[in-house]
Amino acid sequence: MDRSADASSISPRRRSPGSRRSARASARSASPGRSTTGSLSGIPTDGAEPPRSLGRRALKALAARHGVRPSKALGQHFLADPNLARRIAVLAGVDRGDRVVEVGAGLGSLTVALAATGAEVLAVEFDRGVGAALREVAAYLPHVRVLEADALRVRWDRELEGGSWKMASNLPYNVAVPILFGLLERAPQVVDYVVMVQREVGERLAAWPTKQAYGAVSARLAYQADVSVLRRVAPSVFWPEPQVESVLLRITPREPPVSTLRDHLFPVVDEGFAQRRKTMRNALVRLGLSPDDAVRALEGCGLDPRVRAESLGLPEFACLAEAVFGRGPDRG
Repeated sequence: MDRSADASSISPRRRSPGSRRSARASARSASPGRSTTGSLSGIPTDGAEPPRSLGRRALKALAARHGVRPSKALGQHFLADPNLARRIAVLAGVDRGDRVVEVGAGLGSLTVALAATGAEVLAVEFDRGVGAALREVAAYLPHVRVLEADALRVRWDRELEGGSWKMASNLPYNVAVPILFGLLERAPQVVDYVVMVQREVGERLAAWPTKQAYGAVSARLAYQADVSVLRRVAPSVFWPEPQVESVLLRITPREPPVSTLRDHLFPVVDEGFAQRRKTMRNALVRLGLSPDDAVRALEGCGLDPRVRAESLGLPEFACLAEAVFGRGPDRG
């Protein structure tokens, strides 16, 4: 997973004096320009061949060696299907020479598939016990860097250097949404995302007005990116198996389709969905308009005063935001 109290690295579990020297040598081999907030792996040992895939049996053996037990509290469901891992790499358009960030790298099944393309991979993992197992895998993958850190606190401007990046990740269920929005807001160098999330979450993220799943998070994401569902994913491809399906999403950042400032737009969106059974007239009153002014604002935007938030798209929310806050500075 990918949350931590800090971004400091830890040493592998004690095995022998020789293994401790190898760990120190690997740390010294990091290039000067790389961050020291995480562990840098990627030095093949003893001429061993890089792993081509990590299936369920290999993952369980790896976890056992490191005393890893999947944590329900951390939303840990490790991808255990090498075919799907390779498919995700294809869907993400990852190729030799690309830079890819993987958040919630876990035990490395997707990491191996991404590395096999010849891309440079930054594998971010929160759980320190899992991170030790991930470093074992990454030691055979020369273009993989392991960063043990909280993805919600990572300084992406420091970690994602060298131009544009892609993201391909099996995100932990319990923090998928804040991770995505954090990256969208703080990592403009990531130009395309293919991520796996819980189905219910994915459907909310990709929903459009009038759809049952449509909500504040849908409108917030539509403000800054195009979103599509690529496919459903069965629980059977994970270890341990979750109780729900997942989906693969493609998220492509772009300029907002409306000129209204987010600091004006998002409060109207959030208030509109705060009480879903209430009308937008009530939401505007809660934002400070008088009941009469709320009706005039809605009618001025061509809306029925009884309309609810789930029927509104970004242009309608933007019009109402301008009625509440006034028109912000032109993006022009």
